[in-house]
Amino acid sequence: MTTLRTLSLLAATVTMGLMAGLFTAFAYSVMPGLVRADARTLILAMQRINEAILNGWFFACFFGALLFTGAAAALHASADWTGVLPWIVSALVLYLVALVVTMAVNVPLNNALARAGDPDRLADVAAVRDRFAPAWIRWNLVRAVASAAGFVLLSWALVVHGRVAG
Repeated sequence: MTTLRTLSLLAATVTMGLMAGLFTAFAYSVMPGLVRADARTLILAMQRINEAILNGWFFACFFGALLFTGAAAALHASADWTGVLPWIVSALVLYLVALVVTMAVNVPLNNALARAGDPDRLADVAAVRDRFAPAWIRWNLVRAVASAAGFVLLSWALVVHGRVAG
């Protein structure tokens, strides 16, 4: 059972780290770069990114972070592992924040951007960018901070887990 606990916590930490890396990379490089471009470029780039990201690797990490962290919490919910559990549960709550923000804000903004259509055919490309970018960037920062903090908590949970298991 200890091996299963260890593997679930390790998988949770890796997938959470991958999601934190994705969200933070958008926060500190992708979006700052795109907002320096013209409105057409930002819209077209984000439309293509939003199409490309819907793949098995993304879904494995996106949902894997939730499933593995939940599994790690369930597997550590016994008396011997109470020192590890709060770190895992806190990480799970933070990742749930990132998921809610993604589903409630970022995905609807992505969908609206897709519905806007070809940026070369938009009457007011700047208005479309202005409805999308500021809100998307602000809320992406929330999910970047939440998932990065969750990654730190899971990393610490691995340390505590090692002390208990050792």
